[in-house]
Parts: sequence; C-alpha cells; structure tokens
Amino acid sequence: MSDTQDQAFDVAELAEDIEEASVRETDLVAEVDGDEDVVDGDIDSGEMSGSGDDQRDDLDDAEDNDTDESDESDESDESDETAAPKKPSRSSQRVALLEKEGEVAADFLERLLDIADLDGDIDVDIDGDRAAVAIVDSEEGRVPRRLVGPDGRVLEALQELTRLAVQTATGERSRLMLDVAGHRAARRATLVELAQAAIAEVRASGESKALANMSAFERKVVHDEVTAAGLTSESEGVEPHRHIVISSGR
Repeated sequence: MSDTQDQAFDVAELAEDIEEASVRETDLVAEVDGDEDVVDGDIDSGEMSGSGDDQRDDLDDAEDNDTDESDESDESDESDETAAPKKPSRSSQRVALLEKEGEVAADFLERLLDIADLDGDIDVDIDGDRAAVAIVDSEEGRVPRRLVGPDGRVLEALQELTRLAVQTATGERSRLMLDVAGHRAARRATLVELAQAAIAEVRASGESKALANMSAFERKVVHDEVTAAGLTSESEGVEPHRHIVISSGR
C-alpha cells in the first residue's frame, strides 16, 4: 500500500463512485436486455429468466452447451492418425481464458487497493465456468467492509467494474464472480438454508411461495437449489424488486 497519506482516497467517496458506475451499467444492461427479449423471445422460466445478470447467465449457459456439443462432434470426426500433433481442446482453452481473467482482475484490484491505500490480499480461483476472485484480509490489516456496502451493492458495482476491466484486456465478456471479506460465501450458505426451507414448505403445501427481493447472485443460488430439488422457480418483478417464486409444477 502507499505510504503517502495525501494520495489516499476517501473510502466513502470510492464506494459512492463505484455505486454510481453500477447504476449507469445497470441502466445500459436493461436497455440491451430489452432489445434481446424482442429478438430472441422468452427464456425458459426454469432457468435464470429476467433482465441484467440473469439473462446474461442464461445466454452464456446456452453458448457453453453449444460449445460442448461442437467439441463432441469434432472428436468423432477425428481420424486415427497420430502423425500430426493435436490442437489444445476448447476446454483447455477455456481454462486458460479463465486463468487470464483472474490474473487481469487481480492486477486491476491490486492497483485499486494501492490507489485507495486499503489493506487486502487477492485470491484467484476457478469456480465451475467462472473465474472467482476474492479480496481477503491480509497480514497488514482487514479489508474495509465498506467495499461490500449495504446489501452488497458496492460489491456488485465493484464486480461490474472488474468485469469491464477484464473485458477490455481480453476482448471477451467476463462472468467472473468477486467476493470481498467472505461476504458472498456467507450469504450463499444462508441462501441455501432459506431455499431448502422454502422447498420443504412448497412440497408440504403444494402451493407456490414467493421469496424476498434478491440480487442476481442471490437468485442464482436459489434457482440452483430449487432445480436440484426437482421443483420449478421463476424470477418475477423488475430490479431492484426482482424476486423468485417457487412452485411444485413443471
């Protein structure tokens, strides 16, 4: 971190700037998603339907499925000849891209922490088909919880800025997940318990149940739990009042 106090940014101002950037980004995404709805039609309600990160995740999943099927076709068409060296598989190329995303994100966040004179270390990993980056407490000090913000709003905004930085460097749209001080990990565990309780209630009553408003990250956690339980979930409402309705029918 910088030793010059005059160069330190006010954390509150930093959080406000990040949150304002998120609002602008969310408005733009809403406009783009609205156009996509007209062209592509409705997305399967059993998946992450809706605007913003929900639709973008659905489209990414569909693209990934297409890639997997293409890989299988390419493998079946290969001859038994072994003279020519094999090209790296798309899966290995995907892993390399995710590793690159993590490196770029880590560099971006380290510079941000240096500029703001904030403590924290950067952890990088791959979680499924996403790069996973976390700002964690360091030996020098704790990560300011202001980087999470009320209801995780500053964290969401910081994640969007990091994704944009990665996209600028790689030329590919990023779906990386950012965590700060274990906020998402703790929230995920809480959401899993909430989803399981709601699933049990729906099974017992046979009636649909609407949950509280959630962010895109939170809705995805719940959708995954409901799908694994064999029930149906749909996202309803408009941000920031978007929520999930769980039902027993398919």
